[in-house]
Amino acid sequence: MNINWAHVHLMINHIPVIGMIGIMLLLAYALIRKSEEVKIVSFGLLVLVALATIPVFLTGERAEDAVKQLPGVTEAFIGRHEEAAEYTLILMLLVGAAALAGLILLRIKGSVPKTIVILVLVLSLLATAAVGFTANLGGEIRHTEIRAGALGKEIHR
Repeated sequence: MNINWAHVHLMINHIPVIGMIGIMLLLAYALIRKSEEVKIVSFGLLVLVALATIPVFLTGERAEDAVKQLPGVTEAFIGRHEEAAEYTLILMLLVGAAALAGLILLRIKGSVPKTIVILVLVLSLLATAAVGFTANLGGEIRHTEIRAGALGKEIHR
């Protein structure tokens, strides 16, 4: 069976993009409502989404191989996306590790300290921005219409 790695990469990259937005909002809700249960769910989901980022990253190389010969695809766009993806993966794994630490503290102490929740929320905000930025750079590889200056002044109508 021939697998189209570019398609696989595009499908699974939505997990961290959409997941982080939803989980970040859920975690903010948990802080506002002081809900330990929602904090636990949020932390568990953050660990899962951080782990899901690994195959997204790993399929990137094969996706590159699948598209690098296509018209309009340049090494410059792929390189920027790849570099951002490396930093994003590290940040996502930090978020997952911090959330896992919170879950471990929960088992040991019976609750997640507020400072850990705030730390995880701040890391989640940074990771959400990084994931969105990386996804946008990935989109620029094949979607010339989203590249800077592609539409010129038409956007200001």
